[in-house]
Amino acid sequence: MEIRDQPYTLTSCDFVFTGQQILKNTNIIIDNGRIMEIGPEKEGDIFSCSGMIVIPGLINAHTHSGMTYLRGYKDDLDLIPWLKEIWSIESKALPHWIRLSSEASIIEMLSNGITGFIDMYFNPKDVAELSEIYGIKVSAGPTFLDSLKDPYEIDKEMREVSTMASSTFSPIINVHSLYAVSEETLKLARQLFEELGLGIHIHVSETREELFQVKQRYGIFPVEVLKSKGLLGPRTIMAHLGWISSWEIELVKSMEAHAVHCPTSNMKLATGGFFPLKEMLARGINVALGTDGPATNNTLDIFREMKEAVLLERQGYWEASVGAKDAIRMATLGGRKAVRLEGGVIERGAPADLSLVDMSNLGPITESNLNSILTYVATGRDIDYTIIDGKLVYRRGLYDSRLKQIYAELTTIQESLS
Repeated sequence: MEIRDQPYTLTSCDFVFTGQQILKNTNIIIDNGRIMEIGPEKEGDIFSCSGMIVIPGLINAHTHSGMTYLRGYKDDLDLIPWLKEIWSIESKALPHWIRLSSEASIIEMLSNGITGFIDMYFNPKDVAELSEIYGIKVSAGPTFLDSLKDPYEIDKEMREVSTMASSTFSPIINVHSLYAVSEETLKLARQLFEELGLGIHIHVSETREELFQVKQRYGIFPVEVLKSKGLLGPRTIMAHLGWISSWEIELVKSMEAHAVHCPTSNMKLATGGFFPLKEMLARGINVALGTDGPATNNTLDIFREMKEAVLLERQGYWEASVGAKDAIRMATLGGRKAVRLEGGVIERGAPADLSLVDMSNLGPITESNLNSILTYVATGRDIDYTIIDGKLVYRRGLYDSRLKQIYAELTTIQESLS
């Protein structure tokens, strides 16, 4: 499959999950980066989608793309001891390591049907450049983390990055966490938040220890601190929230902030707590899914997060009110809402950001069990093609040789850390 000209038509798609309904044996006409028609019509070049499920492009709403060189490093530690080890390495990491890691992460995400991601790391200029090379949509910015870099340097870099917006790159303000920055740093972040009108992306209430530290320093809980510092609102994206109180959930709702659930990372790092997915969805809070980083998950596969999110909720509540359709919505529309991107559905006029799933290893598939198959059976390895703004940015095997080359170099790098 190659896309040479537009318009073109994806024909004979076995199933199309639009976000609202499931269509069978239908066509999708794409022109100028957008979906023009869904139905029996054909126009332009013809590309068969027989044997495929077409879904809205997946979004990874919280990751650290530059950490692939640390995948599997010091894996069997709780979060806080693990962070101390990682921060020690990161303070000495070479820019080349981090750029290579981000490139590997982007290739991996594209191969998993991910059409956009929110990144928190230290190389936003690299990520901006790589987003144009590979065609993936990304929100990124330098990260406020006081132990690694002077916050005033981050402020300066953020102002530079804020001018780099493009069709693939949107700047965002990254604050590592309330426990990892000072009040003075929060003031800088708020000034940027107000001046630049950008979103803010932060780890919140990830562990019980964080909760204790924040309560001891500020006398209130983390979401309340964000509210008191003027950093909670419709442009706020909070990852983890495993130790959030009932009244903080109401604050998230009233302030129209966004929550990102990272179930696999939470379990792997033994953070405990419980992301209140049922309560958040019931209150209409926008929830997205994130893998967290390649060193804390350790994959970049949103299909796995969909499954884990539902299973964790059912295990914790002894009931099944949260289901597959909720998970798919979080993985598509939820992530796009968080960064104010159009789309997340397949309909006329929507951006043509699509993930094409190979059905070969997923059967039996029917209209009634499709959501279940996508959530509990499929993984990123079932993706054949990824389309972003109507462009074919990934087909199975496209970057295999490049990824092999990068992994060989990252292996040498990690061996030097031992």
